[in-house]
Amino acid sequence: MTDHDAPADLEWGAFSDNPPWVVDQAHLEWRHGLRELRSSTTARTRALTRPSLVPPAGAAIRVLSVLGPALGLWYLVDRRHGRGPSRRGLSHRLRVAFERLGPTYIKLGQILSAGEGVFPEELVGEFRLCRDQVPAESFETVRRTVEADLGRPLEAVFSSFDEVPIAAASIAQAHAARLVTGEEVVVKVQRPGIDRAVRRDLKVMAWVAPMLVGRIPVAALANPPALIDLFAETIGEELDFRLEAENMLDVAHVLARTAPAATGRALVVPRPHPRLVTRRVLVMERLHGYAWGDAATMRAAGIDTAQVLMAALIAFLEGLVLFGVFHGDLHAGNLLVCADGRVALLDFGITGRLDERGRRGLLRLVMSAATNDVRAQVEAMRELGALPGDVDVDRVIADLRLDQPVVDPTTMDAEQLTREIREITKALLGYGARMPKALMLFVKDMLFIDNSMATMAPDVDVLAQIVTILTHLQSRHGARIAHDLGMAPSDLGDVGLDGIRSAFGLGDEVEHLTHREIQERRRLIQKRLHQRHRSHRPQWSKERDGP
Repeated sequence: MTDHDAPADLEWGAFSDNPPWVVDQAHLEWRHGLRELRSSTTARTRALTRPSLVPPAGAAIRVLSVLGPALGLWYLVDRRHGRGPSRRGLSHRLRVAFERLGPTYIKLGQILSAGEGVFPEELVGEFRLCRDQVPAESFETVRRTVEADLGRPLEAVFSSFDEVPIAAASIAQAHAARLVTGEEVVVKVQRPGIDRAVRRDLKVMAWVAPMLVGRIPVAALANPPALIDLFAETIGEELDFRLEAENMLDVAHVLARTAPAATGRALVVPRPHPRLVTRRVLVMERLHGYAWGDAATMRAAGIDTAQVLMAALIAFLEGLVLFGVFHGDLHAGNLLVCADGRVALLDFGITGRLDERGRRGLLRLVMSAATNDVRAQVEAMRELGALPGDVDVDRVIADLRLDQPVVDPTTMDAEQLTREIREITKALLGYGARMPKALMLFVKDMLFIDNSMATMAPDVDVLAQIVTILTHLQSRHGARIAHDLGMAPSDLGDVGLDGIRSAFGLGDEVEHLTHREIQERRRLIQKRLHQRHRSHRPQWSKERDGP
C-alpha cells in the first residue's frame, strides 16, 4: 500500500491497514462532552469509597452472610495449620465467596489474579480460577440492551449477530456480528443493571475494608481500603463504553506518535464505529490473529515470537514514558498476534493515565535502570505518588540501605530473605508508601510481559534486551527524555550492563541471563522462604501433622 492509498486515519492512529471505515475525529457522534463525563465519573466513583458509618442495609447483610462464614472457617480451621495452609485456605475461601457475591466481586478477583508480584501468590493463583466463571446473559437480554441503546431493531443495524458470545466477562460480553453495510464487527454489550450493582457493592466494600486491616494475612499485605480505592478508580470508567471508545483513540494516537506508519508499528488498535457507540453498547472493528501465548502455532507460521514480544514491549514503553497513556489491563485474552506479526490490543476499559509529574517520575524510574541510580529511583517513586511528596529521599535511602552494594538474593538464606522483606515492608509502610492506580497498572502489565517470556521468548538474553530497549529509547528520544528530566542529553550517559547487573544483584561475571534462568532463581528463593515458614510453625501444629 502506498502512502497515497493509505487510510487517512493512519496518519494519527495506530490502526489496521485495511479499515472497515475511516475514523474522522471531527465526526464522531458519541464523542461530545467526554472530558466532563470522565471527570464526573471519577468524582462520583471516589465518593462511593468514602468512609461510611452505615452501608446499604440489604447489600451489607448479603455480603456479611457470605464473607462472615468464609472468614470464620478460615480463622477456626486453616489458620491453625501454619502460614502456608493459612494463606491458601483464606485465598480459596475468598475466591468462592467472591463468586457467590457476583460480577463486581468477580471483577475485583480478576484484578487480583493479574497482580503476580503485587499481591500474595496464593491469592493470585486462586483468583485465576474465577476469570471465566461469569455465565453469559441470554441473547434476548442482549437484544433488548442493543435495541434500547441504538434505538433501532437489531436487524436494522446488523445482517448477522452471533447469539453465543466470543467472551463473557463480569461487566460485559462480546459478540461477533456483521453490519447491514457488510463490515465485520465485534459488539460489546454491558450486562443489565451492572452500573447500579457496582455502585452498591463499592459502598459495601468501602465499609467492610477498614475492618480487615491487620486482621487477616492476605489483607494485611494488600491494604484493603487502598485496594478498594484503586478498584473503584479502575472500574468506574468501565461502566460507560463511550469512555472506552475514547481510550481506544487515545492509545492509538499515542502509538502513532511514537511510531510513524512509514516505519512500521508493533501495536494496533481496533477502530470504534463513528456512530454505534453508547453507554452500554460498543461496536468496533473485528481484528483476527493468533491467541497470545500460542507460540507453537505462531512459530509454525513463520512468526518470530521473541521479536513480536520485544517490539510490542518497546512500543508500550515508548507510549507510556513519552505521553503517559497506556493499556492498563494486558493479559492473554486482551491480545492477538496478527499474521504480519503486529499485536492487536483489545478491551480498553482499563487505561492508565499519568499526569505530567507522574509521567516524568515513571520516565526517571525506567531510565535510571541503566545506571541503578537509587537516588533517581526514590525520587521517581516520590514523583509517581508512591511516596509522600515531602519524604526525605536521603533518609529513605539510608533506612532501606539502598546505598549499600546489592546482594544477590539467591545467596541469602531463608532467615536473611525473610528479615530483608519484613524490614523493607515495615519501612515503606512507615513512610506512607502506597500504590497509585497508574503505577499498579504499569507493574501489573510488566509482570504479564515478564510471564509471557516463558512461552514467547524463554531463551532470549534478558540483560541484552534491557540494554537494547534502553538504548533504543535513548537514541531515538534522547533529546526529549533529557529535556523532560531536566538534564543535558550528554548527561544521560551510555547504557551498559553494569547498572543492570547491579539492579538484579548479579556479579560482574554474569554476562547473560535468560528468562529460564530468572525463573530458576525465583524458584530457589521461594523454596527457601517456604522452608523457613515450615521451620517456624508452632510445635503443636507439627505434632498435628504427624511424622
